[in-house]
Parts: sequence; structure tokens; C-alpha cells
Amino acid sequence: MVLGLFYIIPEEKEGCRLYYSRKKLIDLPEEMTTIWSCTTEKCNGWIRDNFVFLIQPICGQCNSPMVKSEKMLPIIANTSPNQTKH
Repeated sequence: MVLGLFYIIPEEKEGCRLYYSRKKLIDLPEEMTTIWSCTTEKCNGWIRDNFVFLIQPICGQCNSPMVKSEKMLPIIANTSPNQTKH
């Protein structure tokens, strides 16, 4: 995973300068993850299955229905005590 970092360095005569640095921080392990994707063609909304609290979720961006699919994603554990789907 590559993250961009911004640095602001004060200059005496010119104010401040902004520097951008792309540093490779760490490689996170990935796995095929079950997700819900928006059914609307123009919307790119999706959510991991283990973060959904409805049996049939709706898109948080456009309120359209969502369908189950898979995506290669970094491993994240949901430690929320409210993981039951209604």
C-alpha cells in the first residue's frame, strides 16, 4: 500500500512550501472478501459483508439495492459487538 504524505516547511522569505512524498509504508495481507456492491451503474458504492447490519442492504450513497460479490481487499476484523443482521 502506498500512501502519500504532505510536508509543509516554513520558508523565511517565501512563506511556506508544500512537499509531497510517496512512501511505501507496509504491505497489508489481502484475501478474497465478500462485499455488497451497488446495482446502479453510475454508483461505485460497496461495503464489506461483515460490516452490514441488514439482510438486504441499500447503498449509502444513492439508496439503491445492493448485490453480494467478492473483492480482493486487505484483511480487517470487525470487532463490533452488534454484528447480527436484521
